[in-house]
Amino acid sequence: MFEVMLKELRELLRDRKTLFFVIALPIVIFPILFAFVAFLTSKAALEAEQKVHTFYVVNEDFARPFAETLFYHRSFKRYEGDTKLDSVDALSDAVRRGIIDVGIYIPSIPQEQVTLGEQTRFQVIFNDAQSINYIYGRIKKVIDEYSAKLTAQALTELGVEANKQAAVLQPVIMEKVDTADRRENIGEKIGAFIPYMLIPLVLMGASYPAIDLGAGEKERGTLETLLLTPLTRTQLVLGKFLTILISSIACALVTVSSMAIWIGAASGFGALDPILSAFSSVTHWDFLLIFALLLPVAMMLSSLVLAISIYARSFKEAQNYMGPLSMLVFVPIVVSVLPNMTLNAKTAWIPITNVALAIKEIVKGTVDYQAVALIFLASTLLAAALLGCCVRWFSRESVLFR
Repeated sequence: MFEVMLKELRELLRDRKTLFFVIALPIVIFPILFAFVAFLTSKAALEAEQKVHTFYVVNEDFARPFAETLFYHRSFKRYEGDTKLDSVDALSDAVRRGIIDVGIYIPSIPQEQVTLGEQTRFQVIFNDAQSINYIYGRIKKVIDEYSAKLTAQALTELGVEANKQAAVLQPVIMEKVDTADRRENIGEKIGAFIPYMLIPLVLMGASYPAIDLGAGEKERGTLETLLLTPLTRTQLVLGKFLTILISSIACALVTVSSMAIWIGAASGFGALDPILSAFSSVTHWDFLLIFALLLPVAMMLSSLVLAISIYARSFKEAQNYMGPLSMLVFVPIVVSVLPNMTLNAKTAWIPITNVALAIKEIVKGTVDYQAVALIFLASTLLAAALLGCCVRWFSRESVLFR
């Protein structure tokens, strides 16, 4: 069995494609891709933050202080063209044609409406289809400040002293006292995404070697030679299985190590300090526990992809069968981030979902070790069953020589 494993490992290490998928891809390509996406996102956000929007206010004499605030605002500039805009439809048409970025229609004088006990509705017209758009938030802030001034003025006229107006407007203030510490807060938000990175990597690290060791052997015609050796079918399968398992774990470890190095390098710029400070409380024992939870997952996926590869007639057919397998991995991970989905005695028996939930709890620092023991039991039983099916699958002549 170990001779088969060492032979397969030697062949995998000689294969440039395997080295690319298992080592080069996670060490170089993934960090470059993530850095490129982060650069584009930050650049788009910075451009949106610095953009100056052209505005037009209809009936600005009704709310002169508001219009002046917009005029002196660093993110807005008044429309200087000749086009006369006097209605919501005209403003909408101007926004669609790109004449202005935002239009505000003021239907009446707010101060007079306040004395009548009525509200004035400012209509803000802009294109909200852009992903990163600060227009509405900026306009709302200016309108809120103007509305607060009108409220204070009205209360003063009614005889409410300035130092009592806050209590009149908001007699009760809700103050949040959070019992969760910083690690639990950030772990709840970030911990759910770690399985998205680790578990698909375990599958990726297992898929390519499995295709080569099963369907690849068939295509090259070397499977018959291997079957003529004095080794039993079980030893052959276990040797291939261990090779795939090592590749799968190595891919996840290389990727995580690479990410840690790149994040450590990027932390020098200070952008990731909040995340690093949160993860500083995650101990070596926690990382070891995460790795231990990934082991049975790697065993399950390695058995599954090896069985598929043995069944396939060719390299291409094996790739076609393994394509939908990624959905079987992603769906349980998505289930783990659903609202109110927690790790308990029931969810500990759901494959992959249980590991994703456990990783999140480990990062939060609230993991239940009894549930982790259940996960080990459930995952190990399933992995053993899948490996048994794989061995039985490999023993059938109708499958080997399809």
